[in-house]
Amino acid sequence: MSETIRPVTTQTLSKMAAKGERIAMLTAYDFPTARLLDEAGIDVLLVGDSLAMVVQGHETTLPVTLDQIIYHAEMVGRAARRALVVVDLPFPEGQLEVGRTLAAGARILKETRCRAVKLEGGSEQAHRIEALVTAGIPVMAHVGLRPQNIHIDGGYRVQRDAQQLISDAQAAADAGAFAVLIECVPAEIAAQITAAIQVPTIGIGAGGDVDGQVLVTNDLIGLTNGYLPRFVKQYSDVGGTISSAVQQYAAEVKNGNYPGPEHQF
Repeated sequence: MSETIRPVTTQTLSKMAAKGERIAMLTAYDFPTARLLDEAGIDVLLVGDSLAMVVQGHETTLPVTLDQIIYHAEMVGRAARRALVVVDLPFPEGQLEVGRTLAAGARILKETRCRAVKLEGGSEQAHRIEALVTAGIPVMAHVGLRPQNIHIDGGYRVQRDAQQLISDAQAAADAGAFAVLIECVPAEIAAQITAAIQVPTIGIGAGGDVDGQVLVTNDLIGLTNGYLPRFVKQYSDVGGTISSAVQQYAAEVKNGNYPGPEHQF
């Protein structure tokens, strides 16, 4: 008999953090990638608004729409048997009236198999987090660098205001967030945030003294063109492998070596 798969839940993450077990989280935007990550044991899959940059080729995360992120989330949700799938609330669904944020979160849970949303912001988003959680929509908060704030912050900058960052994370946790993602924050401050709040912390460019880590999968596997942030570690060169395979295919088509007799009916 096959082993029963126990899906990761928000409560699972809390128990892992309490026991000192690190949480592994990656982005996913399609069925085959999500299936591979899920089978490899990733705890949390994030259908991030980063798909605007990684998949759609935009310069920021702002252009991706709610309909588009639901389209990708539905694929990821069907692939994940174990991992908790979290979906970004894209701009401006988390910045307008609370009713719109609730409607967007509800659509994500109703139209996909995903079980939580992620909302950028801390203290100023506490009322939205509370409203979502009260409505039965689990929320992962996001503090530190907030890509949806790119035009306010003037770029992707390391966030160093420890007092504000701790206050944001605490407000999000108090409002009911089940976890807090911390992006581009000095390791010492991220450690202070982790010590100050009672929910798991997930870092990206936030050092090792957090409860888990997240990366953009395309960065991790070497399928990203251009600049890579300092905090990224590439574990493979999938882009190079694809390029080499395609070049070999094109050459064999042009010189007549493909298809060979073994590839014909």
